[in-house]
Amino acid sequence: MIQENRQIKLVLVIFWLLLGYTLSALVWWLYELYTQNALLAFVEVKELATNDSMYQTKYNEIINDQRKNNIQYISEGIAFLLLIIVGAIYIYRGFLKELRYTRDQRNFMMAITHELKTPIAVAKLNLETLQKHKLTEAQQKQILGNTLQEANRMDMLCNNLLVSAQMESGKYTLTKEEQHFATILNSAVDEFISRYPLRTFIKDIDDEINGIGDAFLLQMAFNNLIENAIKYSPKEKPISIILKKVENKTIIKVIDEGAGLSDADKKLVFEKFYKTGNEATKRAKGTGLGLFLTSSIAKAHHGNIIIEDNPKGGSIFILTLKADAKN
Repeated sequence: MIQENRQIKLVLVIFWLLLGYTLSALVWWLYELYTQNALLAFVEVKELATNDSMYQTKYNEIINDQRKNNIQYISEGIAFLLLIIVGAIYIYRGFLKELRYTRDQRNFMMAITHELKTPIAVAKLNLETLQKHKLTEAQQKQILGNTLQEANRMDMLCNNLLVSAQMESGKYTLTKEEQHFATILNSAVDEFISRYPLRTFIKDIDDEINGIGDAFLLQMAFNNLIENAIKYSPKEKPISIILKKVENKTIIKVIDEGAGLSDADKKLVFEKFYKTGNEATKRAKGTGLGLFLTSSIAKAHHGNIIIEDNPKGGSIFILTLKADAKN
């Protein structure tokens, strides 16, 4: 990391030095042209015969030519200056974007390794336990259930990766069918209740809401919001899941009582690979794809997602979708 930062600083220093040299050369070029133009006009005036009846006319022509040349040089200089500045800004922003993308990819690879390693390790340990020890039927059932939960976790992670890539490339075909939103959301919540029996989930789900959408994507969006709330809120704090209809809109709220988000994080949290917190937190929690994918799913359903502060502390994620299948 230190070596990488040094290399980045070196590249930036070279960039600014080259930019400074280019601008200095442009200014020097303009100065030389201006000086030569003035000297040329001076020589031409000197060569004029003072007793020539056309002296004043020729003198005015020389001065006018000098002025036109100066205007031309200044115009060209400004054009070159603007091109250099625009090019420098484009290159600099491209470099920063590529640098940020590279860092995000590195953090993503660390996160994905962690996210995959944990369920694999748990599943492996459970299977070894079943293989080496004689367990009661109840113990076997518990271990198999735990293993299945970890397999589901890996499946959800792989789905996030696959669907994210397909939606970005435009290769995912959205299924537009009438859906019973309460059924999809209840299924998602019940899965988490099973996975996290010690957590408190509060459901306020209206059972009479239908809409057009892709059931697979909708369940993925709900899963990601609930998963996010679990990751970033204390274990003893409840998580509320609300489904209501407001006019012609379906409103899904996932409310946690965690640390909340800063205004800066609220603007960036739906970007690909972005994760809040320090480097240790970023490496340990999630892949940075969940909320990005949820936002993409909302847009695909002509909806949107916003974040509000929870008065009790924490965040309220509000996903808005069309509620009426006929509209």
